[in-house]
Amino acid sequence: MFKKEIDKNNREEMVAFLKNHYRYFTMRSWNRSTSYANNMKIYNLHLPFETKDKLYDMLEVDDVWFQLGILKEEFAMAHGYQWQVGWNGRSSGYLVLYSGGRKKLDYKSRCISCGQLNYKTTEESGCRCGRCGKDTRVNLTSPVYQSYTTGKSIDQDEDFEDWSLEELQERVDVVMDFDQLCDDIVAEAAYMAEKYDVEEETYYVEKTRKVLAECKSA
Repeated sequence: MFKKEIDKNNREEMVAFLKNHYRYFTMRSWNRSTSYANNMKIYNLHLPFETKDKLYDMLEVDDVWFQLGILKEEFAMAHGYQWQVGWNGRSSGYLVLYSGGRKKLDYKSRCISCGQLNYKTTEESGCRCGRCGKDTRVNLTSPVYQSYTTGKSIDQDEDFEDWSLEELQERVDVVMDFDQLCDDIVAEAAYMAEKYDVEEETYYVEKTRKVLAECKSA
């Protein structure tokens, strides 16, 4: 649907592919910065009407977005987090290619009860969690990383005249991988629409509050 096979030994074909690829804003329209993108709105997808109709309901299901997020994370990992993707647009209908990276955070411990992270080790400040109050804080055995995107434009108004053949091939590879990801997301969404129905579920959230209670007799 989105991915096209490009002759990566043909300079003109690669330049035409990059220059003519669909683009969208990396942030908001006033920012005017754009990058490679694809229109992923349901009505734009080449899928049966019944599948599209079910996908509109599935947009409100958190599990669907979680599953599609796994594909996004796999793409970022495959590219060392230098290239990542994100949804943009008023209805999040566009998938956009972003430049980015990954940085190590300075956390030293975590509460295994509530997940609260702490910048000190248990040797420095004990095992008591400052959030939930339980003695379940443990030292981290591996660093915590956070990925980020820059929002900068990618090849906006670029004519590619000064690019070497190898540079063009590398960029085409990234954009083709991005287009393949878009196809994979559509395929995964269509699969879920085929295998699952959307149902409403009523659930209750347990809360704790303080109340007055009659004093117990000695």
